[in-house]
Amino acid sequence: MADANEPVIVVGAGLAGLATALGAAVRARDVIVFEAADLVGGAAAYSGGQVWIGANPVAARDGIEDSLELTETYVRAIAHDAPEVLDEKAMLRWIRTGPDAIRYWEDLGAIRWRVIPGLADYHNEADGALPVGRYLTGEVIDGGVLGAWRDKLRVSPYFPVGTTYDELMEKGRRATYVDSEESGPGKSDHAGVPAFGIADGREFDATEGSDPLTFGTGVVASFLRRVLQEDRIEIRRSHRVTELLTDADRVAGVRADGPDGPVEVRGPVVLATSTYDWDSDLVREMVDLEPEDFGSVAPESLRGDGITLARGVGADIAKIPATSVPMLPGWRSQVGTGYGYGPEYAMPHTMIVDAAGNRFCNDSYWVDIVAKTLAPGDRHLPFFLVWDDQHRRKYGLAATPPGGEYPDGWVTSAPTLAALGEQLGIDGAQLTRTAERFNHHAARGEDPDFGRGTVTYVNKFAGDPANAPSPVLGPLTEAPFHGLRLKFVGTGIGSSGVHIDGDGRVLDPGGAVIDGLYAVGSCAALTTTGTGYNSGFALGRGVTLAYLVAGELGGDPIP
Repeated sequence: MADANEPVIVVGAGLAGLATALGAAVRARDVIVFEAADLVGGAAAYSGGQVWIGANPVAARDGIEDSLELTETYVRAIAHDAPEVLDEKAMLRWIRTGPDAIRYWEDLGAIRWRVIPGLADYHNEADGALPVGRYLTGEVIDGGVLGAWRDKLRVSPYFPVGTTYDELMEKGRRATYVDSEESGPGKSDHAGVPAFGIADGREFDATEGSDPLTFGTGVVASFLRRVLQEDRIEIRRSHRVTELLTDADRVAGVRADGPDGPVEVRGPVVLATSTYDWDSDLVREMVDLEPEDFGSVAPESLRGDGITLARGVGADIAKIPATSVPMLPGWRSQVGTGYGYGPEYAMPHTMIVDAAGNRFCNDSYWVDIVAKTLAPGDRHLPFFLVWDDQHRRKYGLAATPPGGEYPDGWVTSAPTLAALGEQLGIDGAQLTRTAERFNHHAARGEDPDFGRGTVTYVNKFAGDPANAPSPVLGPLTEAPFHGLRLKFVGTGIGSSGVHIDGDGRVLDPGGAVIDGLYAVGSCAALTTTGTGYNSGFALGRGVTLAYLVAGELGGDPIP
């Protein structure tokens, strides 16, 4: 048996890791958090900070009706593919415990939750879907409350941190981001930040603060603020765990490489790392994509460490079909060697085609893009984003603002679609015919071929609310025409990973629990929902598992 006087060892200082550390510390356990990077927050800090939990108490206090039964109906409805990868017990444990976890973290002062306004479940056509209420995020928090740790927190380059979901849903994600960029980094004139927030458990006027934090950055900052109040928690940055120590038949500690050399610490281990985005071998194994078709917008510290560490002590690895893995169509960054993504692919005057010049999916909706592009026996790689000059003038792309000029060598442009196709390696004649059919229907706000414009979540979160008759449909008619080869970009949610049970305990290939080893981050396979995915599932499961694992390790198991 593990010694209760030993510290709990948390590997990874993202949202789930910080939550686990907090939950264990308030139950009188010492905690050491090992973070491989020099910044804390992980993939969660880069995200939109969406935490999906059905029948949650935050929606209830807003008067939104939901139930555990309705939540289960929805999850089952979207998880019907490959039923063998869905863990029924884990699914029910998450659905039934999630609302209690949300309440617990708020009561503990880790965060003040709010419902994201107007955001519908991904699969609005599915039984049990709701038009609003299941997506939570945090109230605005002033970064100043973190003191010296403010500079050690990751800040998302993909969301307009400092603005809120209220503004994003009103103006559209792309317009909100461009406006926040125009206000300038570090400035205090953060448009759309309401005059409320939470800091040290009290409300404050965020307009008086110089550093309002929102989206995933703000959610992590809120938990970090509360973690820093606990003397029992030590966070060791730039400490990459390289090995799990074992004692007889249990995991008994870790070995890590720190700035001053190797260190060893003994105690039960919680893997709170994210996934495998920056390890090309694991990418190839899990989603069968080569580097020319895959990149990542997650921090480069996501190298599959949790998966590799668990494998080293005999853990089972569960695989979710690549067609269900949350990945987004993206591109090589305009500068440097990184990657980017954004809602621009889903906005009017764009379409996605394969090398034959054909559309093949609802090209505003990443779920359908992934499923159709990677369909076994009918893959559509390489795939390309094509748009016209209306799109450039209205929206820009990545760091190029509306009306701006693309950097040399980054985008291919041509006076006709046929010429563009020839330059990109697409059948130009067929590309022209595809655009003609697309344009005919797009002008009416329709897509009878693939249903673009029928997904409420996409229309609200990714489209242009000012565009009529559809926020995601517009014809490609104005030269010059532009295009680039797309990549799938990971966001730190790989779906496949370490096999756990519903309480976060790591399992071996025979289904037995590996004593002393837990996993709460996205390194753990999403067998909880199988092939079903909805934005916010990963963080919703993460804070729920943190609640469960902290309870067990703190001697207060959750029934």
